[in-house]
Amino acid sequence: MLLFLPIWYRRNKINLLGVFFYNIFLLLFKGIMPIAALFNPKAKKWVQGRKNIFQKLEKATAGHQSIIWMHCASLGEFEQGRPLLEKLKADPSFKHAKFLLTFFSPSGYEIRKDYKGADWVFYLPMDGPQNAKRFLEIVNPSLVIFVKYEFWYYYLKKIKYRNIPLILVSALFWREMSFFKWYAGMQRKMLSRFDHLFVQDQTSKQLLDDIGLSSVTSISGDTRFDRVIDIAESAEPLPLIEQFMRGHKVIIAGSTWPEDEEVLKQTLNAENNPSLKLIMAPHEISEKHIASITELFSGCIRYSQLNSNTGSNVLIIDNIGLLSRLYKYATITYIGGGFGKGIHNTLEAAVYGKPVMFGPVFHKFKEAADLIRSGGAFTISSAEESIKIINQLLSDDEKLRESGKSSGDYVYSNRGATDRIIHFLKEKSYAVR
Repeated sequence: MLLFLPIWYRRNKINLLGVFFYNIFLLLFKGIMPIAALFNPKAKKWVQGRKNIFQKLEKATAGHQSIIWMHCASLGEFEQGRPLLEKLKADPSFKHAKFLLTFFSPSGYEIRKDYKGADWVFYLPMDGPQNAKRFLEIVNPSLVIFVKYEFWYYYLKKIKYRNIPLILVSALFWREMSFFKWYAGMQRKMLSRFDHLFVQDQTSKQLLDDIGLSSVTSISGDTRFDRVIDIAESAEPLPLIEQFMRGHKVIIAGSTWPEDEEVLKQTLNAENNPSLKLIMAPHEISEKHIASITELFSGCIRYSQLNSNTGSNVLIIDNIGLLSRLYKYATITYIGGGFGKGIHNTLEAAVYGKPVMFGPVFHKFKEAADLIRSGGAFTISSAEESIKIINQLLSDDEKLRESGKSSGDYVYSNRGATDRIIHFLKEKSYAVR
């Protein structure tokens, strides 16, 4: 007993210290955001979106007894949760349920606030003991689904105390994360609140096994694979794109930033091939950015100005919503962001069976590393490397075909995460009536 007490004390001391610093973080965050809102448009939306949030929630959800609540940090997590939410909504076993979708970030909420796949879309009130308690009293969910990385201490604590089924989906962990440090008592406590943790791979499962969560952890895979497959298999044609590329090989570059655009400019100049065209969908479509691109690529044309008689070999997509269908028409795809903070969605391109290229910042993206290993993707660190790889692919039809096939095979071999999660929910009778 005397030997046990120091261990108990140390563990709980670490946990209490974690909660103490977490509360300080919450206080600082709440104090800073109203000030930041005076100068930052995103912060302003964050603050304004939460005004009278509890009254709005109460009015919307009043009288509904079976609510499935899904929470996503932002847009990327939403894309992972979306196939699960939509399949639950269509499943007869959950026909009595209503669906509440919440976001923490304006970049998720503002884009998806009118999403028809949920009955209600709201910002999540800031974490805290009183906010979490009030939110759960109003919504009274029968099932809670958190997506990937979102962990709020008091929400998870109150959900557990109310015995509401709570699952985490499409989670991905690596050893450097705080959950696996000596001081992470509070973080591990949050993970222990979940009734089940669905992770993407064996590495994640092993890390959770090592901290005592093996009985509530299983590998489901990544629901994004299901999402991109659904998009690809239901994609409608784009007649203007077909006319633009007719008889030409095409590089389709998605979610590009200025650094990517400079690489593509140098690549296109080096190729000097009239039979090769470039279609580029920049990440930012502000007038200022589009104007800088049109200056960089002399003679290019915007999609909004496209007609069947254009003679340009560079097309700039100046609207949103086309990219996931555009990749279908590519000979080679290029994913932007790899010369900055990190690459964007590689799976949207790979699902069509296309070779994928991207910059050097990709190591936090499991699917990108997997695609490279499979032979379906190539990473570059300069325009010279881009030119070399594109020359190899365009001059070797067999290499081009095999690389594309590897990409497509990788995506389709990883489908099924959504069905595995739904099977678990039905087996446990979570929110099933």
